[in-house]
Amino acid sequence: MSPSPRTQIIDWATAIYEDLDFTVVHEWLDEVPGRKAAGFLPVYAPKEIIHAAGMLPVGIHGNGAIEIIRGDAYYQSYICHLPRSVIELAESGRLDFLSAALFPSTCDVIRNLSGMWQILFPEMYVRYLDLPQVADPQLGAQFWQRELNVIREEVGRLAEVNVDDERLRASIAVYNEVREVIGQLYALRGKQPWKVPTEELYLLLRAGEVVPPEVFLAKAREYLQAAADSEERIKDRTRVIIVGSFCEQPPLGLIKTIERAGCYIVDDDFLAGNRFLSANVPLEGDPAANLATTFTASAIKTSVLYEPDPNGKKQLMQQRAKAASADGIIFCAASFCDPALLDRPMLRDGAEAAGIPCIAFKFAENSGQFQQFREQAGTFSDSIKLWGDAS
Repeated sequence: MSPSPRTQIIDWATAIYEDLDFTVVHEWLDEVPGRKAAGFLPVYAPKEIIHAAGMLPVGIHGNGAIEIIRGDAYYQSYICHLPRSVIELAESGRLDFLSAALFPSTCDVIRNLSGMWQILFPEMYVRYLDLPQVADPQLGAQFWQRELNVIREEVGRLAEVNVDDERLRASIAVYNEVREVIGQLYALRGKQPWKVPTEELYLLLRAGEVVPPEVFLAKAREYLQAAADSEERIKDRTRVIIVGSFCEQPPLGLIKTIERAGCYIVDDDFLAGNRFLSANVPLEGDPAANLATTFTASAIKTSVLYEPDPNGKKQLMQQRAKAASADGIIFCAASFCDPALLDRPMLRDGAEAAGIPCIAFKFAENSGQFQQFREQAGTFSDSIKLWGDAS
């Protein structure tokens, strides 16, 4: 008996997730001579510009499965695991296919990694993305539009393509569709999480980080239809939000563990770059200006962006829990992740002041033992069922 289309999609995504050699990227590059790929690190990069230049945007998220040998020589032990695994991927030759690498202003570690990259790979186009961090949205949009136009010109020169307004609008339209289908997947999981296991959703989104958006759209829409039509049985689980995993990604085993311990994950910030813009980008007018304005007006609330409202972070968890009809929050951040761990006290204070149950733990992308997480998540779920407001 052949596997169902849904199973085939998840098998396809799993193979991509487990492939340390980026085979699907190499296959895309080999199809047409002269094609190029541009890597980007978490959390956000303007993939529309890369796509408009005819290049393939490739998410570089490190990998917990790779043995770190060279990477430890470049970074101290008291920072997160991500930069060491990224260096290891690069030094082992697995990222030699990249013609460009973009490093967003996530934290000091990523800033330093961009400088390290320029030293290690002087022949590669390297760009540090200084995301707008100001209280004035209009000023931030002007700044970001200027930066986007510089990137647009430099990436176009690298790809030998004129990234004109028409090309950029066409790519914006494609990524608007990507945002819409991801929003539909998240909405279905939030409403009926038994139909969309988070481990499957995560694998699908990880595959979308390294294949052309057109390929991802076809797979995601097929999966969405199959999930919506499925007749999975509802289980007695607590609805939780995962907060703090926007940069270094948790191992897949941790995601499985949380859900199998008695929790339905109904909201998260995994691979947040896919949903960084919470609204579609207008197609009329100057496309770079539209990208910049949409960023400053609708970027999601996250630890990597400045929050002008002094009470904004304390209110955020209450807002997210209400929107997701969540019973509790799991603060799940990478060890030594400064943005997530510095924000956690404010976020947790706000949640607890609103009466929302919370627990917190830390992980590394190479974590291999999950029993302690299973016990914590299971006990948390049981306590909410016994003494909380969960139905």
